[in-house]
Amino acid sequence: MTTNLLRIVLLPLWIALLLSCGGGGGRGGAMAPVGAPASGTSGVASPIGSVGLARDPSESGAGNGIGGIAASDGSSTTASIGDDGSGVGSGGTGVSTADATGVGAVDGAGSIIVNGLRYDTTTAVGNIQDAPTGLQLGMTVKVTGPVNAGFTSGIARRVDSAADVRGPVGAIDLSQNSFVILGTTVTTDEATVWADASGLAAIAAGRTLQVWGLPAAPGVLRATRVEQRDPSSAILTGTVQNLDAAAHTFALGGLVVDYGSAVLSGSLDGRSLANGTIVRVRADTVSSGGLAATLVQWWYPLPTTDATTAQFAGIVTDYAGLSSLRVLGFAVDASSVQVTGGPAGALGNGVKVEVGGVVSRGVLKANKLKIRHVPGTGGPASFDLIGSVGAFHSPSDFRVRGQPVDAGGPGVMFTNGSAANLRDGVKVNIHGTQVTNGVLTAQTVTFE
Repeated sequence: MTTNLLRIVLLPLWIALLLSCGGGGGRGGAMAPVGAPASGTSGVASPIGSVGLARDPSESGAGNGIGGIAASDGSSTTASIGDDGSGVGSGGTGVSTADATGVGAVDGAGSIIVNGLRYDTTTAVGNIQDAPTGLQLGMTVKVTGPVNAGFTSGIARRVDSAADVRGPVGAIDLSQNSFVILGTTVTTDEATVWADASGLAAIAAGRTLQVWGLPAAPGVLRATRVEQRDPSSAILTGTVQNLDAAAHTFALGGLVVDYGSAVLSGSLDGRSLANGTIVRVRADTVSSGGLAATLVQWWYPLPTTDATTAQFAGIVTDYAGLSSLRVLGFAVDASSVQVTGGPAGALGNGVKVEVGGVVSRGVLKANKLKIRHVPGTGGPASFDLIGSVGAFHSPSDFRVRGQPVDAGGPGVMFTNGSAANLRDGVKVNIHGTQVTNGVLTAQTVTFE
């Protein structure tokens, strides 16, 4: 009887403990094991603590493999999930229980902000490559998890990130704000994060750079973050052209890629490699005019399943009007949306945009389209940090979520306080438009 009594008492306690640790899945389904690909995703994911996956033991919250600015700093990171008015499929929270896909560059922390959408990463699984200190501003990511109808908040179940180009700089064109690496033209704009330089003018030809960015027209990539690195193995991202399946070769920009000995990974729907596919290639050997690939990955593949929600940033290609354009190679119909960020007449090939909507028959039926940059005109850059002040030395030298901030300039606007109120532990919302030498120059500081 004693044994049966113990079973009756302890079994519910054991189940409750399991559920409290995440065994119940929470918010619409079980999470993938740490370091494993999420359901329906084919790809390479490293276990926590392995080479290439950020883990800083000094930061609470870095244990999910994300680290960097997404690590917890002790402030609240719960995403705002107010009801959007529809309540459809949200369980009353305003956030859908179905997973959505988001692709873009990190433009804020709290936990992370991508394309203006704030994700709570508290329970997310991370697969962060090529970044030993974890996620930083400007790094491209793919986020999987439920979001609200207004694309303002969500809950990340999984965050994937990897560098998009790595190699020595060839030609530099300051007049066009561009440079060439491995036969691909890399362009920059106001939102490009310069991790350890003041800008393109400070980069020397021949220097090895690691770049995160958004694929544009074939052979062109828009940089979202640029770092100087020691020489190492090559990475190249772009659109497959001139595919020769028999010879196992294709072109990326000005280079021929030999993928005969490479691992192919990441196709969501089982499709084979084809012209027009955007891929990320890793190679140990680079010759004049060619790469011998060791790995060919589909670049943050977007789901084509009907009724799937997606939001992503990219450069417009194949523009034939609002009803027919492509972003990241994905067909978009934006004929029924109110264009924001600029006049609809400014849209065209080469324009950087953010789009969001629902997939129908392989086309994203957009209910959001925001212009972020128009060639020759420019566009708004925006970075936001939400968290507690740390490592405070002066208003010109402190950190929020590990990101260095300079709020000592004469034009900084303070709300609910002043520069004299800045100190360790104070919760703030920092907004700025430029990151150079790794420091975000603040425009506004709001005390919470």
